[in-house]
Amino acid sequence: MENKEFFAALADLVREKGISEEVFLETLKNALNSAYKKQFEGGAEVFVDLDPEKGTISFKAVRYVVEEVEDKDKQISLEDALVINPDLKVGDTIEKSFIPKDFGRIAAQTAKQVILQKLHETERDNTFSAFSDKEGELMEGTIRKMDERNVYVELGDKKIEGVMLPQDRTPNEKYAIGDKIKVFVKRVKNSGRNSQILVSRTAQGLVKKLFEQHVPEIEQGLVEVKEIAREAGHRTKMAIYSNDSRVDAVGACVGNKGSRVNAVVEELGGEKIDLIVWSENPLEFISKALSPATVISVTEVGEKSAIAVVPDEKLSLAIGRDGQNARLAARLTGWKIDVKSVSAAEKLNLLVSEEEETVEE
Repeated sequence: MENKEFFAALADLVREKGISEEVFLETLKNALNSAYKKQFEGGAEVFVDLDPEKGTISFKAVRYVVEEVEDKDKQISLEDALVINPDLKVGDTIEKSFIPKDFGRIAAQTAKQVILQKLHETERDNTFSAFSDKEGELMEGTIRKMDERNVYVELGDKKIEGVMLPQDRTPNEKYAIGDKIKVFVKRVKNSGRNSQILVSRTAQGLVKKLFEQHVPEIEQGLVEVKEIAREAGHRTKMAIYSNDSRVDAVGACVGNKGSRVNAVVEELGGEKIDLIVWSENPLEFISKALSPATVISVTEVGEKSAIAVVPDEKLSLAIGRDGQNARLAARLTGWKIDVKSVSAAEKLNLLVSEEEETVEE
């Protein structure tokens, strides 16, 4: 049956919304197949064919020729089939063209559903494509809703939703609907209905991107962020290095009267930040990583394992509350660090001579 107006309207829609005509027609055909199977009284296999060039829609009910009928709606015996056509054999099909009841209503309803579905999918795919290069970036968004587990953040001009999972929420931060918030885009995953943008407030990348935003020297490549160790909401140690002898890496990150580092600390809700000068000498790096404690010596005692000796009165500072300072220093350097006081080191005969492999402040 001809329906050129139907196809003309579809063509306009495809052009206007940027939907693939081939994909759209295939989806519509499958939807019409499903819709008309429910309408066909015999319950046979129903196939709908769309021909946009001719502007026609055809409907066929198909039954299969078999020796013994198990499903009378979809099968016909060879004996009965030969009455219709003496050339038929087992495995052949008998097709019967038909015009379904309520064609206009069902076609319009089905087409509307498919159009809405494809528009939604196209809009989603286009939006996710636009966000594909945002992975690993810092973005500002607005908290739009929350549930028992997740926080949902509306991102950018496209108003797409980012999901912040429980492990990406900073423990001491409180979130409220309508709050403006900066997040790190961890992952952009586009896979149909399971498409998701995962954002984080606990990622190490958040700290790095905030410093890039506030410290031009990092953005310009004059100062390099080498490593970051973080316990979100509590403390971060960031190893930095100057690629220009005229630029003080720590001074650049601290800023005039602490303006730059304080801006990052404020963005992180008061999280403490230790700026560590990176060194290619691992023992020297370990000594600096235990800041703010003073380190007397660092000695290598095994593969990527060292003992750091500190003044007795600085032991608790070097280890930190619940071991946090030493733990972050170990993560930052990639070494196992055993922190000892001077008195403990002397009892264990751990204070070494200058000839042995050690770093002294």
